[in-house]
Amino acid sequence: MVLKTFRWAFLVTAAGLAAGALYDGWAALGIVAILAVLEVSLSFDNAVINAGILKRMSAFWQTIFLTVGVLIAVFGMRLVFPVLIVAVTAKISPVRAVTLAIDDKDRYQQLVTDAHPSIAAFGGVFLLMIFLNFIFAEREITWHGRLERPLARLGKVEMLPVCVALIVLLVAAMTVATHAHQHGGGHADKAQTVLTAGVAGLITYLVVAGLSSFFENRIEEQEEAAEEEEAEEEEEAGKAQAAEAAKRKAPGNGGGGKGGGGNGAVAALTGKAAFFTFLYLEVIDASFSFDGVIGAFAITNDIVLMALGLGIGAMYVRSLTVYLVRQGTLDDFVYLEHGAHYAIGALAVILLVTIQYQISEIITGLVGVVLIGWSFWSSLRRNARIAREAERERVRAPDDGG
Repeated sequence: MVLKTFRWAFLVTAAGLAAGALYDGWAALGIVAILAVLEVSLSFDNAVINAGILKRMSAFWQTIFLTVGVLIAVFGMRLVFPVLIVAVTAKISPVRAVTLAIDDKDRYQQLVTDAHPSIAAFGGVFLLMIFLNFIFAEREITWHGRLERPLARLGKVEMLPVCVALIVLLVAAMTVATHAHQHGGGHADKAQTVLTAGVAGLITYLVVAGLSSFFENRIEEQEEAAEEEEAEEEEEAGKAQAAEAAKRKAPGNGGGGKGGGGNGAVAALTGKAAFFTFLYLEVIDASFSFDGVIGAFAITNDIVLMALGLGIGAMYVRSLTVYLVRQGTLDDFVYLEHGAHYAIGALAVILLVTIQYQISEIITGLVGVVLIGWSFWSSLRRNARIAREAERERVRAPDDGG
């Protein structure tokens, strides 16, 4: 199972390391390996979140996520995205940005660093919305019930996550954005830039998540209608069988089936929902990749090595996502999703803080690892407790029967 799921990640690793060595020798190979480890450590919570969404999709769309999605993640977010950010923020053509990335790497790094406030605001608000919509939702299983249950009750207030996100963005614009960190250690007032980028992140979340939710609701409606139609058909069939048994005569003519059309409609609608869910997954991945792309500049400013190293890491994150889905890990360890969402909330705050202050990628990665590790340990304790209770019930059952 592990080899089957991760085989493409292993192949991409070998190809990426070989390409790094051919590109600039053994030192480049080492940089590629370090960047791959950095990306995986920063994005483990991304894999858990993705798995929670991907498990609702068909095997076909899981394959699309591992193929087309990887191309988007590797070439789109790890190669094209930094170039586009430089082009937009520096108001130069993409061709000029590519030229800088190849011929003037220091200038390119400077432009990317100066664009960080807008990147952090967009990604921070998007990730914050994911966390808020999780923490304000009611659920049967809670990790920290004393915190989550009151927040779930508050979540009944309409548009509360949006209001909280806008308040956080406004506070960030009036505080850290007024002394935004720039290349060379300087600071500049980026309040307007942060506000614009943050609102863009909020709009992106509302549009993509809204479309995904719309089609999921349509799926549920179609499934309920199909179940009702099936129940009616079974009832009619039961009546027909009763009448046939009473008459004991020649078998009646069958009425033919309607189920094929209904199933086709559900399948087609599932395709639409899956497409927008896939799009939602890609935007989530983009938001998670911001800190990895920016953090990579602490190791190298060579865009080719960054694309190779971060691309390898992205492949492992995607393979890990599919592995979690196929193994049913999220069902067995029910607090993992909670831990991942708490890590998302922490990452959103860290991104907004980094508008002014530099925070080591080691700290960012450790926060996610600690929260997910804690949730995994809590899940193990819960499973052990349930097993003990089941054993006590099993032992007590014969006595009760006697």
